[in-house]
Amino acid sequence: MTQTPSELDRVLSLVAERRAEFEERRHIPRDVIAEFKKAGIYRASTPKQFGGDALPPADFLRIIERISAVDASAGWVASFGSSLIYLAALPLDIQAELYTDGPDIVFAGGLFPVQPAELVDGGYRISGRWKFASGCKGADILGVGIKAGEDQAGRPLTAILRPDQVEIAENWDVIGLRGTGSHDLVVDGAVVAPEWTFVRGSEPTVNEALYRYPSVPYAAQVLAVVGLGVARAALDHVIAQGGRAGYTGAPKPADRATYRISVGQAEARLRSVRAFFYEITEEVWASVEVGHPATREQVSLLRLASAHLAKTSFEVVRAAYQLAGIPAIADGSPMQRYLRDASVVPQHAFLQEGMYDGAGAVLMGVQPFPGYL
Repeated sequence: MTQTPSELDRVLSLVAERRAEFEERRHIPRDVIAEFKKAGIYRASTPKQFGGDALPPADFLRIIERISAVDASAGWVASFGSSLIYLAALPLDIQAELYTDGPDIVFAGGLFPVQPAELVDGGYRISGRWKFASGCKGADILGVGIKAGEDQAGRPLTAILRPDQVEIAENWDVIGLRGTGSHDLVVDGAVVAPEWTFVRGSEPTVNEALYRYPSVPYAAQVLAVVGLGVARAALDHVIAQGGRAGYTGAPKPADRATYRISVGQAEARLRSVRAFFYEITEEVWASVEVGHPATREQVSLLRLASAHLAKTSFEVVRAAYQLAGIPAIADGSPMQRYLRDASVVPQHAFLQEGMYDGAGAVLMGVQPFPGYL
């Protein structure tokens, strides 16, 4: 089922109607997740051979951008419609079992801190606590990171569990992205068969173009684009407010050169970083679609574009907040939510400023830090 504009518009209307509820409840309720499924968001990275859409990355990223402009938490949780790209590393018969009831699967994970697992009859016995499992309250399956022997690159396994094997410790008490429900996961002695584990970013068993696209950079992209959506909304808000009268009788914002200059600069910055982001996305997709693996340089540029997008988007939101003036400090102002949500995105490990170091290393032909590529 390829998503139609009307289906996305319906989702956007629903998100706009209930975004205050998401923030208050600190998660996206299951009935809203069900509507996301109907719109095809959670089959976006399901292989076509199992009834999914396996959307080109840029198509999916634009969907998340639009949702995030309405509500960042909804966009963040919807972004994990991309996470089934990881599961393409599972054996094909396991994937067939996973999609028995259809291609619309919500996968959430708390992979860190990686916990040791005991090898027992039947697989790995798993106990421990994992953080930041965004969207876990609406998930059909959950993943946790375990150490039980490593691959050659030293990467941990991810073990897949059913919701009834996991306790959700509701501790998501944060300043921004409150509605993502990124709680801790707690597991006590669950046994997971080896065939239900995978290494994130390992070779896929599915022979389709999407699963040749670099999976870890894609995971960074779907989060970075949330900040882009928020920045667009914040900037549009101050542009619309340019004609309002001030409290003091001063000239309207749109009549002030300083206001117009700041809006113009912010618009140029946002459009420029967005263009870079989608340009490299389309370039890499064009390569993998015809069977060529992404190069080191392309993988690095995906990571650079994502980190730069997250950083610049936050800076644009912060500039918009300042332009909004004293009304922005009111609890009822949307600028409050924009500023809080956008501030969280570049804090993610995939999007922090260290990515500039890795990108610079690749550009100059030296070895980047471990795990960058």
